[in-house]
Amino acid sequence: MSERHWDDYVRILTGARTIAVVGASDAPGKAAHEIPAYLQSKGFRIIPVNPHGGSILGVPAVPSLLDVQERVDVVDVFRPAPETPEIARQAAAIGAGTLWLQLGIVSDEAARVARAAGMDVVMNRCLGAVHAELELAGES
Repeated sequence: MSERHWDDYVRILTGARTIAVVGASDAPGKAAHEIPAYLQSKGFRIIPVNPHGGSILGVPAVPSLLDVQERVDVVDVFRPAPETPEIARQAAAIGAGTLWLQLGIVSDEAARVARAAGMDVVMNRCLGAVHAELELAGES
């Protein structure tokens, strides 16, 4: 599925509570900070995934998806496409429901890995922008 229907986005986002953000940043002004901040403000639990550690958006960062100790509904990826197949393998290993590659990120291999594990896949779309477009602010 290269193009998703809006009802797929609604299903994914209304069913999601916890979003692991791979490549989350503590630098205001960067998309990898602003999008998770927006999602957090809409009621999603954000788990920052960043090997440098620290705290991002008031939440301790974990070094990899394999270190997440709770259910993850969506893995939101802010990393270069060549890194995404391994991220997809880790998302599959933790039982995530959706692999979401941010705007500008496309990987057929990551999509194959994720779909083989039963995950929904979204590529080259901004999760925050889709959420805002769908006007789901009161529904998350």
